[in-house]
Amino acid sequence: QVQLVESGGGLVQAGGSLILSCAASGITFNINVIMDWYRQAPGKQRELVATITSGGYTNYADSVKGRCTISTDNAKNTGYLRMNSLKPEDTAVYYCKIRNVVLGANYWGQGTQVTVSS
Repeated sequence: QVQLVESGGGLVQAGGSLILSCAASGITFNINVIMDWYRQAPGKQRELVATITSGGYTNYADSVKGRCTISTDNAKNTGYLRMNSLKPEDTAVYYCKIRNVVLGANYWGQGTQVTVSS
């Protein structure tokens, strides 16, 4: 059974930084896996923030490009999203998702709240 547990969210002032973590169990990060971070603000649709493949390819939404870094630690089976220069509009619940590209299976974490005060 695959389980993802996010942590690291919280309340931060504008301009601050946070590192979100996504600890995975039941799946191996370094094989046929893509990790995504999404966020959903109140009243808005869930949006893709960042992606990293098992080969290390990364991609970012324009809204966070230059401010966020996605990474994984395969030894710890954990993914990270480091966010710098946070803005109030970054306030949202952040979710990690893992895709097994061979099985076509998607797994979601429960989300972690990030609140940025102005």
